[in-house]
Amino acid sequence: MSRRLGISLGIDLVPYKYCPLNCVYCEVQRTTHLVTKREEFYSIGEILAELDSFLATNPHLDYITFSGAGEPTLNSSLGEIVSYIKTKYPGYKLALLTNGILFSQEEVRNEVLPCDIVLPSLDSATQEGFEKINRPCPELKVEDLIEGLIQFRQEYKGTVWLEVFLVSGINTGDEELSALAKAINRINPDLVQLNCLDRPGAEDWVKPLPLNILKQIKAQLKEQVCVPVEIIAKVKYKPAESQLDSELIELLHNTLKRRPSTAEDLSAMLDIHINEISKVLRQLHLEKKISAIRESRGVFYKWIS
Repeated sequence: MSRRLGISLGIDLVPYKYCPLNCVYCEVQRTTHLVTKREEFYSIGEILAELDSFLATNPHLDYITFSGAGEPTLNSSLGEIVSYIKTKYPGYKLALLTNGILFSQEEVRNEVLPCDIVLPSLDSATQEGFEKINRPCPELKVEDLIEGLIQFRQEYKGTVWLEVFLVSGINTGDEELSALAKAINRINPDLVQLNCLDRPGAEDWVKPLPLNILKQIKAQLKEQVCVPVEIIAKVKYKPAESQLDSELIELLHNTLKRRPSTAEDLSAMLDIHINEISKVLRQLHLEKKISAIRESRGVFYKWIS
């Protein structure tokens, strides 16, 4: 289950953790390979064979989603995979979660045009804010990111939901929000989604924002932009939208009772994708069944009860 996309089949095309950004809030922790160069990474034949095997069961899916523990557009085979799915499985909608950095490249923009919905992010429209929050590859400029998003929006016929991740004290002030509003109006997405921390990020000084602050920022942006704005941050605990995998919870319980572990440790030990591990850890943390303690090697989780 995805909060924004319903029942979503995630396809991760990039190894952990290749990305052009090293965002302070990233729930899969710090970027280990800060890159902008595209590679194939995995055999496209293996990816398509695994996809065929899964889709042979005709599962009910709201979306097939390109996401993962890194930036999906870094995979140079992305266009071929998009085309394959659209040709062989036209009944499924395609979504792309991306930081949008590579949209400055015409080739990348063209590859993802068949997607039904694209969810890029823009956390700051100033170079200072961009560097503080997203910690990009040194050569990257926020204006190039914005121009790439503008160009993509002009060429793309599908739906664009632009995510803004709010970090208190960096992109929540009047000057930053004003710059963001100007960029949003230039990009012209269908919707702006405001998000904030709901489980430990890459840096422990990043904290969740109170609901009243989120509402103030939403109201402030709505006065300045020409598109709808909504809050998607999980600002208080709610029961899981779908029942969590009981076998995975039991595995996590048995493992974390024995010794605290990071999400990366759990993914390697249990041979389960880190995105799946992270979602379940988030929910268990909200339910106060596990604690999260930051140490030098990362965030360690421990079963409480």
